Amino acid sequence: MKKTSISVTDAARNFADCVNRVRYQNMTYVLLKNGTPVARLVPEDKKVCTGRDLAKALRRIDLSTDEAVAWNRDLKKARKGLKSQPDKWR
Repeated sequence: MKKTSISVTDAARNFADCVNRVRYQNMTYVLLKNGTPVARLVPEDKKVCTGRDLAKALRRIDLSTDEAVAWNRDLKKARKGLKSQPDKWR
């Protein structure tokens, strides 16, 4: 799958062409606003994992106590590495 970055303005001006390329050429567009990614235009059949999907999958997994402790530790470590997005409206 080919991924292309495009400004929101260019995507709006060429929306029909972008949609056709997504559908027939299996392209993905990353939409940029002031150079920052804000959205994606992707083919409908592409698999996307949401938080809800992940939680559902994790409920089906039977982890041992040691694995659960390690999972929790890794999750906490990953969360510390996340940076919150600044609120541009304030």
